[in-house]
Amino acid sequence: MTADTPVPFIRLDGVRKEYQTRGETFLAVSDVTLDIQEGALVSLVGPSGCGKTTVLKILAGLHAADGGKVEIGGEAGAYDTARDTGMVFQQALLLKWRRILDNVLLPAEILGLPRRAARERARDLLNMVGLDGCEDKYPYELSGGMQQRAAIARALIHDPRLILMDEPFGALDALTREKMNLELLRIWSESRKTIVLVTHSIQEAVFLATHCAVLTAGPARMAASFPIDLPSPRTLDMKTHEAFGDYTRRIYRLLGMD
Repeated sequence: MTADTPVPFIRLDGVRKEYQTRGETFLAVSDVTLDIQEGALVSLVGPSGCGKTTVLKILAGLHAADGGKVEIGGEAGAYDTARDTGMVFQQALLLKWRRILDNVLLPAEILGLPRRAARERARDLLNMVGLDGCEDKYPYELSGGMQQRAAIARALIHDPRLILMDEPFGALDALTREKMNLELLRIWSESRKTIVLVTHSIQEAVFLATHCAVLTAGPARMAASFPIDLPSPRTLDMKTHEAFGDYTRRIYRLLGMD
């Protein structure tokens, strides 16, 4: 890294993770090295069971690495995992007995943030994700895509620096998934948060990301990481372009699927 190269917001260097199961050691992640700049939207792809979610859990502070280095914070240095991280899961996981506004407010309540300011921010976020007017509805009154948008608003309520997304659109039908891809790009362009997105969809990985990291079959190691240099704003017809196809074929080759 030269003097002109910015300090990465996230640095994973030779990260390793083992689990103990029934007295045996299971190696989930063998060697992951990756730099992520602040404000990037990074897709993390690889075969099912290769360790993508494990890497995400290490970034979230839910698991400690058993080897290597994990550095988060970049130029600012200090990083409070609870305060600076937001999570979005495959299922929206909204509390069915709480209205949408109250679901979005949950992290703010846990962190003890000022209630009046948090409610104002929650309403602004619901407007940003296209759920203005849904504040008093219950989760069952929203479609799957709308519930995921509420989950994204909930992840942003405490103004985290990092958003971690684990297959957030995997349970949606194809059409809704494409709409949510566009919605995520719009939300990211407005919030400019650093996002790390785990996905099994190679097309989704290319379409959404500014940078793609490809993991091998488990135990995960880094096969390659590279920027996705496609025009912005991105549109669905971009998937028919030659450059888009070049990126998807590159990932297929890295995964041994060419």
